[in-house]
Amino acid sequence: MDISRRRFTAGALLLATGALTAAAHAAQKTAKPYRETEAQRRLTSRLGIRHPIVQAVFGGSTPELAAAVAEAGALGGMGMSWSSEAEVRAAVQRARALTQKPFAIGYVMQFGAGTLQAALDAGAPVIQFSFGIPDAAQVAAIRKAGAKFGVQIGNVRGAQLAVAAGADYLNVQGQEAGGHVQAQGSWRDRLPEVIAVAGDVPVLVAGGLATGADLRDVLALGAAGGVFGTRFVATEEYPAHPAYKARLVKSRAGDTALTVCFDLEWPAALHRVLRNDTLEAWEAGGALARGLRPNENDVVGRLGELAFKRYSIFPPFAPTTGHPEDMAMYAGIGVERIRDTPKAGELVARLWKECVGGSGSISRPTRLSLPGAGIGVRFDFAADAIIAARALTREFEPDPISRPDPISRRWWQAGRA
Repeated sequence: MDISRRRFTAGALLLATGALTAAAHAAQKTAKPYRETEAQRRLTSRLGIRHPIVQAVFGGSTPELAAAVAEAGALGGMGMSWSSEAEVRAAVQRARALTQKPFAIGYVMQFGAGTLQAALDAGAPVIQFSFGIPDAAQVAAIRKAGAKFGVQIGNVRGAQLAVAAGADYLNVQGQEAGGHVQAQGSWRDRLPEVIAVAGDVPVLVAGGLATGADLRDVLALGAAGGVFGTRFVATEEYPAHPAYKARLVKSRAGDTALTVCFDLEWPAALHRVLRNDTLEAWEAGGALARGLRPNENDVVGRLGELAFKRYSIFPPFAPTTGHPEDMAMYAGIGVERIRDTPKAGELVARLWKECVGGSGSISRPTRLSLPGAGIGVRFDFAADAIIAARALTREFEPDPISRPDPISRRWWQAGRA
């Protein structure tokens, strides 16, 4: 593209960005008020929760976090894929001692669900599966225990498999999400079809949600509720390293990257993280495969006797020493609407108040066609369009990369200590 065409395209981008921003403000002023839906009622009734708010079941979640979310009327949870049976039993029993309300135990099926029976025996009321569908024996065990289960899916075929397995709810994830991403596209492109095939099975949305306005938006689109991941990492109860939380409250959507950079223990697993020096050096060197990556054998973090190499999937918890800012820090594109680290229960109350009261910020994605440029681009944030415009005219120089910080059993247990 020659310089004149670059300037023309950049100008078109900036003009369109102004129109998009104005349209977004107008949309917020004319947004439909909150109304409870039948899908929402099915979800809350089925799971025994007050609000259609679900905390993502990520690694490192503690009983204290799950219980605080549950006590506030939402569905809290803990990821247990990398824990022993004893650890699972202890975590479930601790959560049940803190709350009598429902919470979920999560399993990444890539790593199996070998401790499922231990979780059920300890009284886990809800099981959440991702990266795979539970088999008939696992479903039978859940039903025998009187528990419910949900399945994270990324497309219509996945939804059909989950419904056929008997799922009590579905969680349609999009690439907007932080952490490990099984989706190959936006949830916005999948939601209508997933709802259609789900029938009376409630459908949750995961990916880029951070405010009550985001929740109100997905409810208006027909979803039964919303899953919040990054937003709950930025809470007092989640034991993330201080440098991780500091990055979360000052980052923008454009500071995230959907990548396979941090895949040492989970080869080629797609994930969204905040950019840092590890990712920048890897990308600058050609995004090479393992064995060829820059400084691949560097130990960048330590947690007790555990040592974490660069490109590890492990995120830094509060006790991590070394260079936690060079480890993977998972974050979704909703990170730019996170500006504090409240208590989890207070966050649930805020999200619901914003949803019902019509407050809170939201960004609606728009597909933008540029005349004469032969480009059709989907921008989720106006700032992305401005960045693209400046890049086209070679006027953009990125801000200095601030140093950030993101699942084996011992790592997870040590992080919770």
